Amino acid sequence: MEESQKIFRYEIRFFGQVQGVGFRYTAYHAASREGATGWVHNEWDGSVVMEIQGKEESIDQVMLAIERGTYVRIENLDAKTICTVPDERGFRTR
Repeated sequence: MEESQKIFRYEIRFFGQVQGVGFRYTAYHAASREGATGWVHNEWDGSVVMEIQGKEESIDQVMLAIERGTYVRIENLDAKTICTVPDERGFRTR
């Protein structure tokens, strides 16, 4: 499989001004537009966790869309590669 066709899955935790600013809405629409799957969720500590799966280029486009959010201010993030979820469909908010 070509590297550009390879599917990746990441768990990413975002810190900063990421709740109450349209973060999940932006992530959902960008992921749907790019054909990425997974989910995004607000955590009790004010962070946002996202699992996203897709081609590297698609994931990069979703990240750019989130960073361009009008009120979003990501101060830090932790990302790790995790196992892909076969046959996952769609992207949702939790």
